[in-house]
Amino acid sequence: MAKLFKTEAFTGNQAIKAKMLPKLSQASIIHLATHGLLDDFKELGVPGAIALAPSGNGELNDGLLTANEILDLKLNADLVVLSACDTGRGEITGDGVIGLSRSLITAGTPSVIVSLWSVPDAPTAELMTEFYRNWQERKLDKAQALRQAMLKTMENHPNPKDWAAFTLIGEAE
Repeated sequence: MAKLFKTEAFTGNQAIKAKMLPKLSQASIIHLATHGLLDDFKELGVPGAIALAPSGNGELNDGLLTANEILDLKLNADLVVLSACDTGRGEITGDGVIGLSRSLITAGTPSVIVSLWSVPDAPTAELMTEFYRNWQERKLDKAQALRQAMLKTMENHPNPKDWAAFTLIGEAE
């Protein structure tokens, strides 16, 4: 994805939480292809966390960016993509699903793409590449870009568990 946007990708040990946090508020698009966690964070306020690289300096630097921490960020990104398992899940309330997606919207992002279940790596990579191609090159809105990416991915991976987990929350434009 970084090549498409002519930017630097933070991978592996480069994706340290302390290094990533300042960059998040400056980014116009945030794409996190990592692990999403839900179950271990249900009793800490807003459920959910995103795994980044740990710095190895104790619990506060464990690399986990929690939904509660996201609430304290000021994001300017037009889109955040959480290309990770279960990032669209959360606590179901009368106000909807409370989790990572709600935290990102509250932090200022108008559009979030998340997954509703565990997703396989290869089909997800294809789907995301196709999504960005549709959105950036073909100039489709985010909803249509995601839909077209799903249809294209379905050609090589007909099982819906391989491509149907992702959903757009928020604005399509």
